[in-house]
Amino acid sequence: MTNSKPPIWRDYRFWQIATQFIAVILAIAIVAIVWMNLNRNLQQLGIKFGFDFLQQQASFDIGETLINYKPTDTYILALWVGLINSLRVAIFGIFLTTIVGVTAGIARLSDNWLVRNISLVYVEIFRNTPLLLQLLFWYFAVFLSFPKAENKVSVGGLISLSQNGIEVSGFTFSPEFSTLLLGLTFYTGAFIAEIVRGGIQSVARGQWEAGFSLGLKPTLLMRLVIFPQALRVIIPPLTSQYLNLTKNSSLAIAIGYPDIYFVASTTFNQTGKAVEVMLLIMLTYLTFSLIISLMMNLLNRTVQIKER
Repeated sequence: MTNSKPPIWRDYRFWQIATQFIAVILAIAIVAIVWMNLNRNLQQLGIKFGFDFLQQQASFDIGETLINYKPTDTYILALWVGLINSLRVAIFGIFLTTIVGVTAGIARLSDNWLVRNISLVYVEIFRNTPLLLQLLFWYFAVFLSFPKAENKVSVGGLISLSQNGIEVSGFTFSPEFSTLLLGLTFYTGAFIAEIVRGGIQSVARGQWEAGFSLGLKPTLLMRLVIFPQALRVIIPPLTSQYLNLTKNSSLAIAIGYPDIYFVASTTFNQTGKAVEVMLLIMLTYLTFSLIISLMMNLLNRTVQIKER
């Protein structure tokens, strides 16, 4: 009796490798076809592909910068200014929306009727209205209705409100930056609140009962027992909301905040380098997303149950 091996095409491992190989070949072929068509179309229009324009003089001003910039500087410096402005919104936004979302999510489960329903109203209003509409409301109905700088309103002696924006202990935030930050924070926070609520409710009821039987107060029980377990459910969808916040910051162009998309659009209008500018924007937001995903995946690993 002879032991003959089955044909290679009946081996599932062969098809796993073959499928991946075919997918790579198809991807390369599609990219090559698109690239050739792009080059052909650009040649017909008499446009040369390249990024040499980045070294040219930008010749436009940027209203809000954290680094020294003037219109005589290059496009690459102008884009760098926009990139920093986008990073500032993303970092502050992720920090603030986490606080708002977690607070509202826990409040949704409060035994206090007023607290629970205030949180419910907040979530339903901000989650079910368009973000662009909210940004326009914050800008025109709130910040532009503040008094002029000479009649600014002081809140607690630390915060001053005027049409020039928000002043906090020597730091001034423009109305455009404040509008974008608050709009993204409260809009994304409404979605995070529901994620937090669902994560907390996913923890077995026995965990609550065990904590109460040990004499733990509700706040201590939530902080030490319930919330750490809920994080395993919360973090994956929370990552998606952080990504959405970062990408939604491109709506800054609607209120005149000079983020990377705003500066890149001005660059495109002046240079006509549509393909190059769009590639730079795509690469920027892709990099943002990959960094956020990497950091959240590392955090997700730390909260998972490790089996022995």
